[in-house]
Amino acid sequence: MPANRIRAIIFDIGRVLIRVDISRATSGLASGLSLTPEEVWSAIEKDPRWPDWQEGRISPRDWHLHVTKRLGASLTFEQFTEVWNRSLDPNPIQSESFLEKLSKKYRLALLSNTDSIHMTEEEARFPFFRFFPIRIYSFRVGASKPDPVIYREALKACKVRADEAVYIDDITAYAEAAQRLGMTGIVFRSPQQLQSDLRAVGIEFD
Repeated sequence: MPANRIRAIIFDIGRVLIRVDISRATSGLASGLSLTPEEVWSAIEKDPRWPDWQEGRISPRDWHLHVTKRLGASLTFEQFTEVWNRSLDPNPIQSESFLEKLSKKYRLALLSNTDSIHMTEEEARFPFFRFFPIRIYSFRVGASKPDPVIYREALKACKVRADEAVYIDDITAYAEAAQRLGMTGIVFRSPQQLQSDLRAVGIEFD
């Protein structure tokens, strides 16, 4: 593959750029309840309103009220926000120098199934976001991976064709969904593996 063919590199966020430990949040939510952290996460993930939360059809304050009522928790909105964001590890996975090098040669974008509470915190906390001028979030688009809609939004924002873009995700099914649209999909396992795979498709960052 010629090196000049790829024009955009699109990254997932959780477990690709930022370490995520759901148990740190669910332990906080479970505090004082008769539920285990695992039961709390299962209740949230299987909640009928979970897709609405991920796709922006419910506000942060309504989500807080919905979750705390469902769990029987008594957290204020501020306490809930703090606990919800505990899942975000403060130490990023990728080095800033690596991302900066990529940003000088390619259009960098973010594509994530996420919510407004997490993204307000992440954009404020992590300096590497400055390398990503294009940010496609499920709660803004109203669709989440693996729906083709959210991938097409990213391609449109990057102003590239599918065959000019690489998409990186830790979840194989989401990388494969990008491939079905004609993008190059890479499943993330480690920073070293990612750099090797990017070089293999002609990406230059040295």
